[in-house]
Amino acid sequence: MVKIPIEKLTKDEAKKELSRLAELIRYHDERYYAQDNPEITDAEYDELRIRLKSIEASYPDLVFPDSPSFHLGASPSKGFKKIRHAVPMLSLDNAFDEQDLFDFFTGIRNFILELKDESCQIETVVEPKIDGLSCSLRYENRALVYGVTRGDGNVGEDVTANVRTISDIPQFLPDQAPDIVEVRGEIYLSDADFLELNNRQSLLGGRLFANPRNAAAGSLRQLDPSITAARPLHFFAYAWGESSSSFAVSQWEARARLQEWGFNLNEPARLAQDFEALIQYYRYIQQVRSMLGYSIDGIVVKINRLDWQQRLGFASRSPRWAIAWKFPPEQAQTVVEDIVCQVGRTGKITPVANLRPINVGGVLVTRASLHNQDEIVRKDIRVGDTVMIQRAGDVIPQIVSVVISKRPSQSVVFKFPTVCPDCASNLIREKNEADSYCTGGLICSAQAIERLKHFVSRDAFDIEGLGEKTIVEFYSEGRIRSPLDIFKLKELKTFEPLFKKTGWGVVSASKLFDSIDQARRITLDRFIYALGIHQIGQVTSRLLASHYVQLEVFLKAMREASTPNSLSWQELLSIDGIGEGMAMELAAFFAEKHNLSLLESLMKEITILDFESASEGSYFSGKTVVFTGVLLGMTRSEAKAQAQALGLNVAGSVSKKTDYVVIGANPGTKEKQARIFNIPVLNEQEWLALLQNTDSRMLQ
Repeated sequence: MVKIPIEKLTKDEAKKELSRLAELIRYHDERYYAQDNPEITDAEYDELRIRLKSIEASYPDLVFPDSPSFHLGASPSKGFKKIRHAVPMLSLDNAFDEQDLFDFFTGIRNFILELKDESCQIETVVEPKIDGLSCSLRYENRALVYGVTRGDGNVGEDVTANVRTISDIPQFLPDQAPDIVEVRGEIYLSDADFLELNNRQSLLGGRLFANPRNAAAGSLRQLDPSITAARPLHFFAYAWGESSSSFAVSQWEARARLQEWGFNLNEPARLAQDFEALIQYYRYIQQVRSMLGYSIDGIVVKINRLDWQQRLGFASRSPRWAIAWKFPPEQAQTVVEDIVCQVGRTGKITPVANLRPINVGGVLVTRASLHNQDEIVRKDIRVGDTVMIQRAGDVIPQIVSVVISKRPSQSVVFKFPTVCPDCASNLIREKNEADSYCTGGLICSAQAIERLKHFVSRDAFDIEGLGEKTIVEFYSEGRIRSPLDIFKLKELKTFEPLFKKTGWGVVSASKLFDSIDQARRITLDRFIYALGIHQIGQVTSRLLASHYVQLEVFLKAMREASTPNSLSWQELLSIDGIGEGMAMELAAFFAEKHNLSLLESLMKEITILDFESASEGSYFSGKTVVFTGVLLGMTRSEAKAQAQALGLNVAGSVSKKTDYVVIGANPGTKEKQARIFNIPVLNEQEWLALLQNTDSRMLQ
């Protein structure tokens, strides 16, 4: 792909590029977090996120509410019980050079007023960034009650029986520990244990793991705890979630408490007094990383003062008080054996290079995504070429360049297909568009199948038993052609009963029908996401569901929003994070009669549950606040983060559904609108007093 410099992108090009990047990142999140089987390297993945964030910074009005910038991981696996985290378990933003670190500290200074003075030092704790599987351990009355994976950050997998087999994890905490505390850290394999495990797997004819991270994840996520017990897993503690009482005033002190409670820590860690000390630590860890005995891919930088951490709070995907500084990627050479084109859910054609297998830093590399026709042309990648690949800890790398001196004499330029490899329909590529799309639409089985796969995926209806193979099979047989057919499957009389089908028995068919019946109850946010509306991902779906709460309210508002400048259209645009492009996609979807007809039929088969936010117990849960004017005691970002942590919706404009308007200096027309609608208007001091006097609980 020819990457247009961000500063040269038109607004329309930027919007299309953001959509392309978002789709790629969501796909690779599923491969990494849910399947433990990534297809790209950390370096390639990070490159996608860097470009996404850079474009969003240049065009903030184009940021999609469901942007991967706000999203983490994937939903829990179907084989495990699900547990909701008391406090969200988020990931970290990444830094790749000193400038990124400087920008991180600049953001912190801009967030907390007293830090705007450059002479005020920001002390940090710096630690090795272990490459394993994140896990949260909950202790009640100092006894381990459960262990849960990160999952999508809100809900994880119950792996309690498995974590009890790990010797590094205490079953009980000492008396000085809080009555309730969630200790968080990383489950990992040492380098030596990883090599030994793969040797044993080879002798037994079992699956070989690509790297220690995949081996640790695969070992922990076993339905049979005895398999986990046979794997040499370890645990490093480095954080905590909910706690019934305070046990430290700094990150450094908290590490000491965790060690006193019997946990191993990720060492060597340091207390960095200033920016220069942080950089020196990074360089030191780079030098000794091969001698640590476990895999790392960078360092983690955390603000030391816990009161500052609490004030900084969290963005949608990551804490504002910590960042991961990643190491540069490794490189190696291999040969392109073939280039094949795949068809995605939206009809987009993605070329993939099949590579001669090569081991790079313990990872067996066999494939690399080439993104689109422009990428192939720009790098002139051909079958038979020797290429330089780059990886930073995962399976499939990025092709950096072609080694022209090793190109075969009979080499020919790769010809991008002009027809769909699945249905032979013509491919189109719009002007100024990097990607090619199949025109087959509904007749292209690749697209229809991908839409059905999205509908039943973990983050949507989560129907166990309807995996990729089964959907392809049922689609080709005509059993399932639309989402409605899934819930009619058991009733269809035009086909033989499923249990009479080859490969299916009464038990397996009954399990599938039971799974479909269990999926008939779904929360509003997951239902919205399942519809597969363009630009409407998980975060946006939750945003819409938290605003409208009930299906009937949501549907009525969406139908009315199709009328330009209607009150429902204005309300939709007032939701913080919903841009005009997003609103137009929603309005267009619900203006289509065939979509409404499908929804009407679906409503007869399923029950849509009202949305319940993580802060449902809060007095402010579901209420809406608008901030206007210049706040003096805190920055606007801090005020917004504080409100959202309490379950409030933060809107950008005033409507009749607004509950509070908080005014600072020079509030403008929003204060006048609030008084017209008789909405409570509070100054900054009155707002803070309301928060303090209300029986609400902030996330820590």
